[in-house]
Amino acid sequence: MTVYLPAVPGYPLVGAALEAAGLTVRDIVHVTEYVTLSSLTLDSERAQALGGDRVPVSRVPVEAVVGADAPYAVGVIAHPGGGELLESGDDVLRVAGGVVHLPSVHTTSGDFREQYRWCLERTGELLAVAGLGLDALVRTVDYTATATRAEYPRCGRPRRELLPGPVHPGAAGILVDVPVARGARVSLDAVAATGELTVLNPGWQRYDTLTYKPAVRAGDTIYLAGFGALDPVTQVALHDGDLAAQTAFVYASIETVLAEAGATGEHVTALVEYLTPAAAGSYDATRALREKHFPNAAVTAVVCSALLRAEFLLETVPTAVLS
Repeated sequence: MTVYLPAVPGYPLVGAALEAAGLTVRDIVHVTEYVTLSSLTLDSERAQALGGDRVPVSRVPVEAVVGADAPYAVGVIAHPGGGELLESGDDVLRVAGGVVHLPSVHTTSGDFREQYRWCLERTGELLAVAGLGLDALVRTVDYTATATRAEYPRCGRPRRELLPGPVHPGAAGILVDVPVARGARVSLDAVAATGELTVLNPGWQRYDTLTYKPAVRAGDTIYLAGFGALDPVTQVALHDGDLAAQTAFVYASIETVLAEAGATGEHVTALVEYLTPAAAGSYDATRALREKHFPNAAVTAVVCSALLRAEFLLETVPTAVLS
């Protein structure tokens, strides 16, 4: 069974976190590096911690990692045995438990739309190594700068052309003002699955015209989109300036989608929560609500630069397992 661990402040703590879960570094299938300094290179720390094993890596620039007084933190996904290692140029993939774990991708050439298209096409090239196409995607998370907010809708064309559906992945869009590399206007993180995919949607018609869905089920795992305090019918942002109210609305929305698969918040195994700087100081006050709704979730909370809707203080990306 795949295990999601909350981010820890630095590679030296990864081994102990895995040991507590009954796993070792040989079981790692993906790591996400949340970095607060654009100049920070972690190749040597990663190689030492992983004993030379190669795993797909996602690098996410953030303003801060909540609860971690360190320049970076590492989130780990592990599966007993570490799955199958596949290579595509300098990139690697891991396939474990029917899930294809991919590295994040980016380019520094072209305008916003061209870079977004390149990221999707490169993701397709990576999936081809596993004998799959972009129709196998179950979730995408893109990271762009606040300055691109006005032109963000331009990513719709490459998504419509390259992700024709009918099963679209869950998706989240996060704003980070320090690019993953100079000249990169977008960085894309994605995950795919090898089996049959099923869309979960509690009748929210807004998704009929979008290139992402509220959630996708692959086997026993549910990959949900990013959820903010947005009314799914009116598309009006709710509870402006009130983190507690936004959090309660987001969690209720997640549980509404999970119910489509007969699941509850207890099935959520991982939450990645993106907070705006204005929300970071109040985040701890939402702990009790989070533990009530998602008592079994490994939680990673990071501070991003902003979210696509200026009213949002929080966006939550959950993963659930039916077992």
